[in-house]
Amino acid sequence: MRQPSLDRLNTILKRVSRSFYLSLRILPRSLRAPIGLAYLLARAADTIADTALISPADRLTLLEQFRSLFQRYDATTLAVLRGALVGPQCIPPERALLSCLDECFAVFQACAQDDQARISRLLLTLTQGMVMDLTTFPSEDDGRVVALKTRQDLDQYTYYVAGCVGEFWTDMHVAHRSSLAGWDVEMMRQWGLRFGKGLQMTNILRDLAHDLRIGRCYLPLEELALRGLTPEHLLEPSAIARVRPLLHELLALTLDHYRRGWAYTLAVPRREVQMRLACAWPLLIGFRTLDLVARADNLLDPSVTVKVSRAAVYSILLSSSVLALSNRGLRYYAHHLGRRFIF
Repeated sequence: MRQPSLDRLNTILKRVSRSFYLSLRILPRSLRAPIGLAYLLARAADTIADTALISPADRLTLLEQFRSLFQRYDATTLAVLRGALVGPQCIPPERALLSCLDECFAVFQACAQDDQARISRLLLTLTQGMVMDLTTFPSEDDGRVVALKTRQDLDQYTYYVAGCVGEFWTDMHVAHRSSLAGWDVEMMRQWGLRFGKGLQMTNILRDLAHDLRIGRCYLPLEELALRGLTPEHLLEPSAIARVRPLLHELLALTLDHYRRGWAYTLAVPRREVQMRLACAWPLLIGFRTLDLVARADNLLDPSVTVKVSRAAVYSILLSSSVLALSNRGLRYYAHHLGRRFIF
Protein backbone atom coordinates (compact mmCIF):
# COMPACT_ATOMS: atom_id res chain seq x y z
CA MET A 1 0.00 0.00 0.00
CA ARG A 2 1.41 3.42 -0.96
CA GLN A 3 1.94 6.03 1.75
CA PRO A 4 -1.16 8.13 2.33
CA SER A 5 -1.02 11.69 0.99
CA LEU A 6 -3.42 14.04 2.71
CA ASP A 7 -2.64 16.72 0.12
CA ARG A 8 -3.68 14.37 -2.69
CA LEU A 9 -6.83 13.31 -0.84
CA ASN A 10 -7.75 16.93 -0.10
CA THR A 11 -7.36 17.80 -3.78
CA ILE A 12 -9.67 14.93 -4.76
CA LEU A 13 -12.10 15.87 -2.00
CA LYS A 14 -12.40 19.38 -3.40
CA ARG A 15 -13.09 17.99 -6.89
CA VAL A 16 -15.80 15.52 -5.88
CA SER A 17 -17.54 17.16 -2.94
CA ARG A 18 -18.92 20.39 -4.41
CA SER A 19 -20.90 22.24 -1.72
CA PHE A 20 -19.90 19.89 1.13
CA TYR A 21 -16.30 21.06 0.76
CA LEU A 22 -17.41 24.50 1.93
CA SER A 23 -18.77 23.11 5.21
CA LEU A 24 -15.77 20.84 5.66
CA ARG A 25 -13.20 23.62 5.31
CA ILE A 26 -14.87 25.72 8.00
CA LEU A 27 -14.77 22.89 10.58
CA PRO A 28 -12.24 22.82 13.43
CA ARG A 29 -9.00 21.15 12.31
CA SER A 30 -9.50 18.08 14.54
CA LEU A 31 -12.67 17.19 12.64
CA ARG A 32 -11.67 17.95 9.06
CA ALA A 33 -9.63 14.78 8.50
CA PRO A 34 -12.06 12.14 9.86
CA ILE A 35 -15.19 13.77 8.42
CA GLY A 36 -13.47 14.49 5.09
CA LEU A 37 -12.28 10.88 4.95
CA ALA A 38 -15.79 9.62 5.70
CA TYR A 39 -17.11 11.74 2.83
CA LEU A 40 -14.50 10.38 0.40
CA LEU A 41 -15.31 6.79 1.36
CA ALA A 42 -19.04 7.46 1.02
CA ARG A 43 -18.50 9.09 -2.35
CA ALA A 44 -16.44 6.09 -3.49
CA ALA A 45 -19.31 3.79 -2.50
CA ASP A 46 -21.77 6.01 -4.36
CA THR A 47 -19.55 5.86 -7.45
CA ILE A 48 -19.54 2.06 -7.26
CA ALA A 49 -23.34 2.03 -7.07
CA ASP A 50 -23.80 4.50 -9.95
CA THR A 51 -21.27 3.35 -12.56
CA ALA A 52 -23.67 2.53 -15.39
CA LEU A 53 -21.02 0.73 -17.48
CA ILE A 54 -21.09 -2.05 -14.87
CA SER A 55 -24.26 -4.16 -14.58
CA PRO A 56 -26.40 -3.66 -11.46
CA ALA A 57 -25.69 -7.24 -10.35
CA ASP A 58 -21.92 -6.67 -10.60
CA ARG A 59 -22.22 -3.29 -8.89
CA LEU A 60 -24.04 -4.98 -6.03
CA THR A 61 -21.25 -7.56 -5.71
CA LEU A 62 -18.58 -4.84 -5.74
CA LEU A 63 -20.51 -2.80 -3.21
CA GLU A 64 -20.75 -5.78 -0.86
CA GLN A 65 -16.98 -6.26 -1.19
CA PHE A 66 -16.50 -2.59 -0.32
CA ARG A 67 -18.77 -2.95 2.71
CA SER A 68 -16.78 -5.98 3.89
CA LEU A 69 -13.66 -3.81 4.24
CA PHE A 70 -15.28 -2.03 7.19
CA GLN A 71 -15.92 -5.33 8.93
CA ARG A 72 -12.52 -6.91 8.22
CA TYR A 73 -9.93 -5.06 6.17
CA ASP A 74 -8.23 -7.11 3.45
CA ALA A 75 -5.67 -5.56 1.09
CA THR A 76 -6.27 -8.19 -1.60
CA THR A 77 -10.00 -7.48 -1.68
CA LEU A 78 -9.27 -3.77 -1.97
CA ALA A 79 -6.82 -4.31 -4.84
CA VAL A 80 -9.32 -6.47 -6.75
CA LEU A 81 -12.07 -3.96 -6.10
CA ARG A 82 -9.99 -1.02 -7.31
CA GLY A 83 -8.91 -2.92 -10.41
CA ALA A 84 -12.50 -3.74 -11.34
CA LEU A 85 -13.71 -0.17 -10.87
CA VAL A 86 -11.08 2.18 -12.25
CA GLY A 87 -11.27 0.98 -15.87
CA PRO A 88 -15.03 1.46 -16.40
CA GLN A 89 -15.09 4.87 -14.66
CA CYS A 90 -14.81 7.67 -17.23
CA ILE A 91 -15.50 10.71 -14.99
CA PRO A 92 -12.00 12.02 -14.13
CA PRO A 93 -12.56 13.10 -10.48
CA GLU A 94 -14.34 9.84 -9.63
CA ARG A 95 -11.67 7.82 -11.44
CA ALA A 96 -9.03 9.62 -9.37
CA LEU A 97 -10.96 8.84 -6.18
CA LEU A 98 -11.23 5.14 -7.00
CA SER A 99 -7.54 5.07 -7.91
CA CYS A 100 -6.55 6.28 -4.44
CA LEU A 101 -8.76 3.97 -2.37
CA ASP A 102 -5.65 2.39 -0.85
CA GLU A 103 -4.60 5.83 0.44
CA CYS A 104 -8.10 6.42 1.83
CA PHE A 105 -7.93 3.17 3.77
CA ALA A 106 -4.39 3.94 4.97
CA VAL A 107 -5.69 7.19 6.45
CA PHE A 108 -8.69 5.30 7.86
CA GLN A 109 -6.42 2.81 9.63
CA ALA A 110 -4.38 5.68 11.07
CA CYS A 111 -7.47 7.23 12.68
CA ALA A 112 -8.24 6.76 16.35
CA GLN A 113 -10.10 3.53 17.05
CA ASP A 114 -13.27 5.33 18.13
CA ASP A 115 -13.29 7.41 14.94
CA GLN A 116 -12.75 4.25 12.88
CA ALA A 117 -15.78 2.69 14.58
CA ARG A 118 -17.93 5.75 13.89
CA ILE A 119 -16.85 5.91 10.24
CA SER A 120 -17.48 2.17 9.81
CA ARG A 121 -21.01 2.45 11.25
CA LEU A 122 -21.73 5.34 8.91
CA LEU A 123 -20.47 3.55 5.80
CA LEU A 124 -22.28 0.32 6.61
CA THR A 125 -25.53 2.26 7.01
CA LEU A 126 -25.12 4.59 4.03
CA THR A 127 -24.39 1.71 1.72
CA GLN A 128 -27.64 0.00 2.74
CA GLY A 129 -29.36 2.82 0.86
CA MET A 130 -27.21 2.10 -2.19
CA VAL A 131 -28.05 -1.58 -1.95
CA MET A 132 -31.72 -0.57 -1.74
CA ASP A 133 -31.34 1.41 -4.98
CA LEU A 134 -29.67 -1.49 -6.79
CA THR A 135 -32.15 -4.12 -5.61
CA THR A 136 -35.33 -2.03 -5.96
CA PHE A 137 -34.90 -0.25 -9.27
CA PRO A 138 -34.12 -1.55 -12.79
CA SER A 139 -30.92 -0.72 -14.66
CA GLU A 140 -30.73 2.73 -16.19
CA ASP A 141 -31.40 1.51 -19.75
CA ASP A 142 -34.11 -1.02 -18.87
CA GLY A 143 -37.00 1.19 -19.99
CA ARG A 144 -39.15 0.48 -16.94
CA VAL A 145 -39.94 2.78 -14.03
CA VAL A 146 -40.20 1.22 -10.55
CA ALA A 147 -41.38 3.00 -7.41
CA LEU A 148 -40.74 2.53 -3.72
CA LYS A 149 -43.82 0.83 -2.31
CA THR A 150 -44.76 2.85 0.78
CA ARG A 151 -44.09 6.11 2.64
CA GLN A 152 -42.29 3.95 5.22
CA ASP A 153 -39.93 2.72 2.50
CA LEU A 154 -39.21 6.32 1.53
CA ASP A 155 -38.54 7.23 5.16
CA GLN A 156 -36.21 4.24 5.57
CA TYR A 157 -34.38 5.17 2.38
CA THR A 158 -33.82 8.78 3.45
CA TYR A 159 -32.46 7.50 6.77
CA TYR A 160 -30.00 5.18 5.06
CA VAL A 161 -28.62 7.75 2.62
CA ALA A 162 -28.75 10.93 4.72
CA GLY A 163 -30.37 10.64 8.15
CA CYS A 164 -27.52 8.50 9.44
CA VAL A 165 -25.11 11.27 8.43
CA GLY A 166 -26.79 13.56 10.97
CA GLU A 167 -26.22 10.96 13.67
CA PHE A 168 -22.57 10.56 12.62
CA TRP A 169 -22.03 14.33 12.52
CA THR A 170 -23.41 14.61 16.06
CA ASP A 171 -21.35 11.73 17.42
CA MET A 172 -18.13 13.07 15.89
CA HIS A 173 -18.61 16.58 17.22
CA VAL A 174 -19.58 15.42 20.70
CA ALA A 175 -16.47 13.22 20.78
CA HIS A 176 -14.12 15.99 19.63
CA ARG A 177 -15.60 19.21 21.07
CA SER A 178 -15.73 19.51 24.85
CA SER A 179 -18.05 22.54 24.59
CA LEU A 180 -20.87 20.15 23.58
CA ALA A 181 -20.69 18.18 26.84
CA GLY A 182 -23.97 19.70 27.99
CA TRP A 183 -25.95 18.52 24.96
CA ASP A 184 -28.80 16.05 25.23
CA VAL A 185 -27.00 13.76 22.81
CA GLU A 186 -29.96 11.50 21.99
CA MET A 187 -32.17 14.48 21.19
CA MET A 188 -29.46 16.07 19.06
CA ARG A 189 -28.89 12.79 17.21
CA GLN A 190 -32.62 12.69 16.40
CA TRP A 191 -32.58 16.31 15.25
CA GLY A 192 -29.47 15.60 13.18
CA LEU A 193 -31.20 12.59 11.65
CA ARG A 194 -34.15 14.79 10.64
CA PHE A 195 -31.72 17.41 9.29
CA GLY A 196 -30.22 14.82 6.94
CA LYS A 197 -33.60 13.49 5.85
CA GLY A 198 -34.72 17.00 4.97
CA LEU A 199 -31.73 17.61 2.72
CA GLN A 200 -32.27 14.26 1.00
CA MET A 201 -35.98 14.90 0.48
CA THR A 202 -35.03 18.20 -1.17
CA ASN A 203 -32.79 16.28 -3.58
CA ILE A 204 -35.56 13.77 -4.31
CA LEU A 205 -38.09 16.47 -5.13
CA ARG A 206 -35.60 18.53 -7.14
CA ASP A 207 -34.37 15.55 -9.20
CA LEU A 208 -37.74 13.89 -9.71
CA ALA A 209 -37.84 14.16 -13.52
CA HIS A 210 -34.24 12.99 -13.95
CA ASP A 211 -34.66 9.99 -11.64
CA LEU A 212 -37.82 8.90 -13.42
CA ARG A 213 -35.89 8.74 -16.69
CA ILE A 214 -33.37 6.30 -15.26
CA GLY A 215 -36.18 4.12 -13.90
CA ARG A 216 -36.31 5.38 -10.29
CA CYS A 217 -39.47 6.72 -8.68
CA TYR A 218 -39.11 7.71 -5.03
CA LEU A 219 -42.79 8.71 -4.79
CA PRO A 220 -44.53 5.80 -3.01
CA LEU A 221 -46.44 3.44 -5.27
CA GLU A 222 -49.37 3.07 -2.88
CA GLU A 223 -49.87 6.84 -2.78
CA LEU A 224 -49.65 7.15 -6.55
CA ALA A 225 -52.25 4.39 -6.87
CA LEU A 226 -54.66 6.35 -4.65
CA ARG A 227 -54.52 9.08 -7.28
CA GLY A 228 -54.97 6.70 -10.21
CA LEU A 229 -51.33 6.98 -11.23
CA THR A 230 -48.55 4.55 -12.05
CA PRO A 231 -44.84 5.43 -12.07
CA GLU A 232 -44.91 5.40 -15.89
CA HIS A 233 -47.58 8.11 -15.88
CA LEU A 234 -45.06 10.46 -14.29
CA LEU A 235 -42.92 10.40 -17.43
CA GLU A 236 -45.58 12.67 -18.94
CA PRO A 237 -45.33 16.24 -17.62
CA SER A 238 -49.11 16.54 -18.05
CA ALA A 239 -49.52 14.27 -15.00
CA ILE A 240 -48.39 17.11 -12.74
CA ALA A 241 -51.96 18.19 -11.87
CA ARG A 242 -52.79 14.77 -10.39
CA VAL A 243 -49.49 14.30 -8.57
CA ARG A 244 -49.22 17.86 -7.22
CA PRO A 245 -51.18 17.14 -3.97
CA LEU A 246 -48.71 14.36 -3.13
CA LEU A 247 -45.79 16.67 -3.88
CA HIS A 248 -47.31 19.24 -1.52
CA GLU A 249 -47.52 16.59 1.22
CA LEU A 250 -43.89 15.64 0.72
CA LEU A 251 -42.89 19.29 0.67
CA ALA A 252 -44.62 19.78 4.02
CA LEU A 253 -42.82 16.71 5.39
CA THR A 254 -39.51 18.09 4.16
CA LEU A 255 -40.19 21.43 5.81
CA ASP A 256 -40.87 19.66 9.10
CA HIS A 257 -37.48 17.94 8.81
CA TYR A 258 -35.91 21.35 8.14
CA ARG A 259 -37.43 22.77 11.31
CA ARG A 260 -35.65 20.09 13.32
CA GLY A 261 -32.47 20.81 11.37
CA TRP A 262 -32.80 24.47 12.17
CA ALA A 263 -33.32 23.70 15.86
CA TYR A 264 -30.13 21.60 15.66
CA THR A 265 -28.15 24.48 14.16
CA LEU A 266 -29.32 27.03 16.73
CA ALA A 267 -28.51 24.59 19.56
CA VAL A 268 -24.82 24.74 18.63
CA PRO A 269 -23.09 27.01 21.18
CA ARG A 270 -22.20 30.43 19.79
CA ARG A 271 -18.53 29.90 20.63
CA GLU A 272 -18.59 26.95 18.21
CA VAL A 273 -19.05 29.37 15.34
CA GLN A 274 -17.32 27.06 12.84
CA MET A 275 -19.78 24.26 13.57
CA ARG A 276 -22.72 26.68 13.43
CA LEU A 277 -21.70 27.79 9.94
CA ALA A 278 -20.95 24.24 8.79
CA CYS A 279 -24.56 23.37 9.75
CA ALA A 280 -26.17 26.61 8.60
CA TRP A 281 -24.70 26.64 5.09
CA PRO A 282 -26.18 23.36 3.73
CA LEU A 283 -29.43 24.08 5.54
CA LEU A 284 -29.79 27.58 4.09
CA ILE A 285 -28.75 26.50 0.59
CA GLY A 286 -31.14 23.55 0.88
CA PHE A 287 -33.90 25.83 2.13
CA ARG A 288 -33.40 28.13 -0.85
CA THR A 289 -33.48 25.08 -3.15
CA LEU A 290 -36.70 23.93 -1.52
CA ASP A 291 -38.21 27.35 -2.17
CA LEU A 292 -37.30 26.98 -5.86
CA VAL A 293 -38.85 23.49 -5.84
CA ALA A 294 -42.08 24.92 -4.47
CA ARG A 295 -42.09 27.64 -7.14
CA ALA A 296 -41.24 25.33 -10.08
CA ASP A 297 -43.95 25.17 -12.75
CA ASN A 298 -43.62 21.44 -13.36
CA LEU A 299 -41.23 19.10 -11.55
CA LEU A 300 -42.12 16.31 -14.00
CA ASP A 301 -40.73 18.27 -16.95
CA PRO A 302 -37.06 17.32 -17.52
CA SER A 303 -36.41 20.70 -19.14
CA VAL A 304 -37.18 22.47 -15.84
CA THR A 305 -33.97 23.07 -13.89
CA VAL A 306 -34.08 23.70 -10.16
CA LYS A 307 -30.73 24.98 -8.99
CA VAL A 308 -29.41 27.70 -6.72
CA SER A 309 -27.04 29.91 -8.70
CA ARG A 310 -23.39 30.17 -7.70
CA ALA A 311 -23.86 33.87 -7.00
CA ALA A 312 -26.75 33.06 -4.66
CA VAL A 313 -24.63 30.45 -2.87
CA TYR A 314 -21.85 32.97 -2.26
CA SER A 315 -24.40 35.50 -1.03
CA ILE A 316 -25.74 32.92 1.45
CA LEU A 317 -22.23 32.14 2.69
CA LEU A 318 -21.39 35.80 3.22
CA SER A 319 -24.68 36.84 4.83
CA SER A 320 -24.87 33.87 7.18
CA SER A 321 -21.22 34.36 8.23
CA VAL A 322 -22.05 37.89 9.37
CA LEU A 323 -25.10 36.59 11.28
CA ALA A 324 -23.50 33.43 12.69
CA LEU A 325 -23.58 34.50 16.34
CA SER A 326 -27.20 35.65 16.28
CA ASN A 327 -30.02 33.11 16.49
CA ARG A 328 -32.51 35.87 15.72
CA GLY A 329 -30.49 37.03 12.73
CA LEU A 330 -30.16 33.54 11.30
CA ARG A 331 -33.90 32.93 11.73
CA TYR A 332 -34.70 36.18 9.94
CA TYR A 333 -32.35 35.27 7.09
CA ALA A 334 -33.95 31.83 6.72
CA HIS A 335 -37.34 33.55 6.39
CA HIS A 336 -35.86 35.77 3.70
CA LEU A 337 -34.60 32.79 1.68
CA GLY A 338 -37.93 30.94 1.79
CA ARG A 339 -40.48 33.72 1.80
CA ARG A 340 -43.44 31.49 1.07
CA PHE A 341 -42.76 29.16 4.03
CA ILE A 342 -43.60 29.50 7.70
CA PHE A 343 -40.30 28.56 9.30
